[in-house]
Amino acid sequence: MTSPSTAATRATLSVIIITKNESRHIGACLESVSFADEIIVVDSGSTDDTCEIAARFDARIQVTPDWPGFGPQKNRALDLATCEWVLSIDADERVTPELADEICRQLQTTPANNTYEVARLSHFCGKAIRHSGWWPDYVLRFFKRGSARFTDAAVHEKLVAKDGRTGRLQAHFLHYPYDNLEALINKINRYSSDAAAMMYAKGKRTHVLGAVGHGFWTFVRSYLLRRGFLDGAHGFILAVAAGAGSFFRYAKLWLLQRQEASSRSKPHRNA
Repeated sequence: MTSPSTAATRATLSVIIITKNESRHIGACLESVSFADEIIVVDSGSTDDTCEIAARFDARIQVTPDWPGFGPQKNRALDLATCEWVLSIDADERVTPELADEICRQLQTTPANNTYEVARLSHFCGKAIRHSGWWPDYVLRFFKRGSARFTDAAVHEKLVAKDGRTGRLQAHFLHYPYDNLEALINKINRYSSDAAAMMYAKGKRTHVLGAVGHGFWTFVRSYLLRRGFLDGAHGFILAVAAGAGSFFRYAKLWLLQRQEASSRSKPHRNA
């Protein structure tokens, strides 16, 4: 972390991370943010050595007994931050040296904005993806504490600026979301289930043809409109996966509707 003499010349920075079984990534992630004044890790019950690795970096670790969803969990981490500025990062992301320098320069001045977006360069199975809707993939992550908060969404949470004014940093994160195709398929399965449940709870309804249409359109958007074909075979795989994820999301929503209809049609027995 930053030495006291350096920290005294600039605003302070908290880094917040949520984890579960991230032993493969957490060490490199924390190494990339070692310039921060405070590192907070909120873990939701890892069974590997994620917390032990985080402790080596002097991170402040809090283990939660439940999993409320991505948005609420990130807000828990945010509520623990004590520094003037906050950087939210995922375990599978890395702060490049260029981004670290840019953040430190911002902390040494009076930033023009209270919130900043940062681009992410994501890798899939060893290849940097610069099309398919994956680049530059700006995400709001660097902000003055109190100026932004995460939505309460279980998946696809967003950090929302309170004043609506957001700047952009020039440097970028590195992002390693999928080491292999199996990891992508597993995530599609988990996220489609969570997203279907969330849509169902909000009253959204669909049908089988709707699920097919959403899947096909998502493939076309990723592969053609967002030029995924320029990413070669990796881009084609990602477009198919994106389409499948959209199809499964709406197919699972349809199945939830069927379950509800089936339960309503069953005759009620008198006590």
